[in-house]
Amino acid sequence: MSVDNVEPRALKLSAQEWLFLGITIVFWGCYVLWLGKDTSWDFRNYHWYIPYAFLNGREGIDMLVAHQATYYNPFQDIPFYLLAVHTPAWFALFTLGAVQGANVVPLYILGRQTLRIEEYKLGAAALALLGQTGGLGLNMFGTTYHDNTMSILILASLAILVVQRKQLSEGPLWRVAAIAALAGFVTGSTVGLKLPETPFAIGFAAALVALGGDWKHQTTRLVAGGLAGLIGVAACMGYWTVHMEHLTGNPLFPYFNDAFKSPLALPAPYRDMRFLPTHFWTAAAFPILFSLNWAIADDIPFRDIRVMLAYVTAIVAIIVWLAGKRSKDPLVIPEAARPILVFAAVSYLVWLKLFAIYRYIVLLEMLGPLLVAIAIGLLPVRRRVQLIALAALCLAMAATTHVEYIERSPISDPFVQADVPKIVHPDQAMVLLTGNGPLGFIAPSFPRNIALLRIDGWMVQPQDGTQMTRTMKNRVAGHMAHGGDVYVLSDAYDMGRTRDALVGYGLRIDWLKCTVFDTNIIGDYEFCPLFKWPRQ
Repeated sequence: MSVDNVEPRALKLSAQEWLFLGITIVFWGCYVLWLGKDTSWDFRNYHWYIPYAFLNGREGIDMLVAHQATYYNPFQDIPFYLLAVHTPAWFALFTLGAVQGANVVPLYILGRQTLRIEEYKLGAAALALLGQTGGLGLNMFGTTYHDNTMSILILASLAILVVQRKQLSEGPLWRVAAIAALAGFVTGSTVGLKLPETPFAIGFAAALVALGGDWKHQTTRLVAGGLAGLIGVAACMGYWTVHMEHLTGNPLFPYFNDAFKSPLALPAPYRDMRFLPTHFWTAAAFPILFSLNWAIADDIPFRDIRVMLAYVTAIVAIIVWLAGKRSKDPLVIPEAARPILVFAAVSYLVWLKLFAIYRYIVLLEMLGPLLVAIAIGLLPVRRRVQLIALAALCLAMAATTHVEYIERSPISDPFVQADVPKIVHPDQAMVLLTGNGPLGFIAPSFPRNIALLRIDGWMVQPQDGTQMTRTMKNRVAGHMAHGGDVYVLSDAYDMGRTRDALVGYGLRIDWLKCTVFDTNIIGDYEFCPLFKWPRQ
């Protein structure tokens, strides 16, 4: 194959390729069954609660059950919630794993379109599988973080650009607009469902530019892709932001409340900025640093060098390219490789500025092996040297990967079950939640007519002076004035904080009547009746 032969390969796959993709997807579904149920903090906090609350009209009943995540867009969580509620747990988990395993399809197509070797199918399959076995990627299978479900849509959009690159740079403008709009809509939808996907939307726009072509094709792609992307955002997020604006005065509540100034919360950004690098050299070396010490970029332990190797080799390739050096026999097709490399670079830089949370770029971990192949493949060295270097780096990726699995629970039905104590008069009861622990997943186990109010946690404390706290204090006082019973729910280890928080509400725990219970997910929880202090 000559270096000038850059025609995109036909997307039609052989029976063997479909078999490979199908077996891989089924394998990942079975892998999740082996892992068991997700017990992550986020699942227990809000991934189970917010779809339940939305579908059961809890908004006017509960308050802050899932901390600030109570106000997250629930639409990305509804499909799995419905599946887990209405089908056996094993089927729901297998389906989730298979869906997340479907990342192999766009990963394979990208490699298939990019590699310039005789056995490009075998190479694409190897790079795709290596991309799915990263240190954090393996841990995220079967979880509801959704970074590795949104990635399917984003990678599919990128694959559309690469497969249709000739049409997008040379074809009729109406077709250019249609293809760019389709890919843009899919990418925008991910942002609407999960805001941390924003860096990839900007990376997608950069990839549109990197496809080349005259100014008419460039403009058509950007306008069509950008408008369709905004439509995708609006379709998946528009209702929720308008609803939040009406409900709270902040369309992204509680985030950026320092700008929107909703009276319900403090004038603070409420963003997690713990991992953002504060110095230039820290930022410049960030992929190296988090490959050596995961704790500077995430709360979930991992060890993986895919992103680091992609970062370092890409910098080398770019420097060589700027120096005017070109490979006479590249390992990859430059026209296919360029938008992938630009997409990854721009997405990474925006992520570094906005979040710097590694979990949000697990997509780049998946792309890592292909990005390394692209960078090595563009260097002006002999093909043999390219192949040896790539093989050595891929071996290093596999050998150094280490997964510290989050705790999982055995598969059982119903998917979530909490043995909450029986409440004698549920029609006269209110339950208060305290502490920073995740309690949202327990909420559906209470009778539906019981209000759940988190009076203390990440977002509010009894003495913070916010309108939200004042509202909850008034609700609790009014409930007790009408003879209602009030209880408190907390992690069993957090009862000291619970006692202190209740002081701000003039309440005390009736310790002799406390009950400890557990769930089929994880943890011990304490449930206690409360009384007014001093007793009246």
